[in-house]
Amino acid sequence: MANNSIALLEGAEVRDMLRELVKDALSELMELEVEAQREASDRKTWRNGYRDRSWKTRVGDVELRIPKLRTGSYFPSFLEPRRGVEKALVSVIQEAYLQGVSTRAVDDLVQALGGSGISKSEVSRLCLEVEGRVREFLERPLEGSFPYLWLDATYVKVRDGSRIVSKAAVVAIGLNEEGRREVLGMRVGHAETEEFWTEFLRSVLDRGLRGT
Repeated sequence: MANNSIALLEGAEVRDMLRELVKDALSELMELEVEAQREASDRKTWRNGYRDRSWKTRVGDVELRIPKLRTGSYFPSFLEPRRGVEKALVSVIQEAYLQGVSTRAVDDLVQALGGSGISKSEVSRLCLEVEGRVREFLERPLEGSFPYLWLDATYVKVRDGSRIVSKAAVVAIGLNEEGRREVLGMRVGHAETEEFWTEFLRSVLDRGLRGT
């Protein structure tokens, strides 16, 4: 995924949700890893709480709660230099927003997690959970009034089958009566045609946009 997709998402006031998705996904990865380590150990050991650590990612600082063991130690594999897990995970979340998670993105995350004890099926399930949360957010009913509405668009590089192509990504941002910005909708299409914009705006209206 190209860097301009991250720029669009940041500009669309979804940075906090991106960070929350990364944090939750990393928490799930740690739980899977530490359980795999416990099961593979010759000596039975038990969980012993958590230790906190801040980790800088491309979507901002993420506060981690790293599981501790009574016997032995656990260190998340994604914190190891040059593993590329953070990059692969952010790519999964980008795709979830822009077009749906591709098999390639899942495979890249599996490869980055190689040797962690996490199976491909577990990684696939995690990616489906991320995609489901993003879809739920983008399709949620809109509540309250939005006196101001901003529309933005850019072209992003996305995977289309075996090719990387440029597509139009559009976003609607509303300012509610409390003065808070919200992402009201986002969609990717082949081009910024009148028909594409009309269908996108109609979908936002159908979900309850009012007061604009």
